Amino acid sequence: MSRSDTVRFRYNQAILVAAVIAFFGALPLAAARWYLLPVLLVPLAVGVWAWRAGTDADPRELRLRALAGQRRIGWERVVELATDPRGRAVARLDDGQQVLLPAVRGTDLPRLVAATGQTLPGAAS
Repeated sequence: MSRSDTVRFRYNQAILVAAVIAFFGALPLAAARWYLLPVLLVPLAVGVWAWRAGTDADPRELRLRALAGQRRIGWERVVELATDPRGRAVARLDDGQQVLLPAVRGTDLPRLVAATGQTLPGAAS
């Protein structure tokens, strides 16, 4: 399997831009007093999260990425893909657990299924 087989879903990059602007905006505050330096950690953490968090899908598995970790779920464990009331994509697993797929919207489900190498029933070929 090559990297080109992987479909990546990420949050809007405007979040990353906002985090960079917030970081530079917080610099004068953090420079005013030494005990205000931790203020810089908030936009830094948001920026790293925006750059890293999301869902990667390939024919073997789903990889859910967060700020400081990741979770791999094999497709054989996924029983159903659905949306929640807010339009976010959710995977129901064989043990009944429901897992929110970061950065995947309900409208992205056909692209997510295509990453498995399968097609949706009733989809045009």
